[in-house]
Amino acid sequence: MSEPVMPTTSFRLLHDAGACKERYRFLAKALGGIKAYGVNTPITLLQILNINGFDDALWALMACDDAETFSRLLACDYAEHVLHIFEAKYPDDDKPRKAIEVSRRYARGEATDAELSAAWNAAGAAAETAAETAAGAAAETAAETAAETAAGADAWIAARAAARADAGDAERQWQEARLRELLEGGKSDV
Repeated sequence: MSEPVMPTTSFRLLHDAGACKERYRFLAKALGGIKAYGVNTPITLLQILNINGFDDALWALMACDDAETFSRLLACDYAEHVLHIFEAKYPDDDKPRKAIEVSRRYARGEATDAELSAAWNAAGAAAETAAETAAGAAAETAAETAAETAAGADAWIAARAAARADAGDAERQWQEARLRELLEGGKSDV
């Protein structure tokens, strides 16, 4: 199958999708104004990423007529990048990995709707199990935090929260870099 089309949108599509007025105006100003740029002139996702940033670029995917394959494969990249976290906790559960594989094949026209649905249902069951475990872990963490606070371990709690925030920031940076790489023509599964 051929490479997916790099997604584009337009001011009309962004408007029709309900773009945030402030961010829409920011993009319009950067591109020289809607009238000068053209209401239906294609705007690449890379332009939006460069001008408005990562959040707006991801949001704009839903305002692209040609983004389904690209979006699905990008989501697979993102899910696969953090899959090791799930697999470390559930080493015998390969349902999420298989769901990602089927989703990639589906995006390329190599899997059926039925295969995708079955993979989705299996991965959903795995996610439910993980969520139940996470809820228990969250309760345990809350109890630990309360005990640590009572014991005067505020610095440790702050350090732990900072480490979690750093991990989230690092993943977000990786995701933005991955999106940029794909939009700039880097080779990948997408």
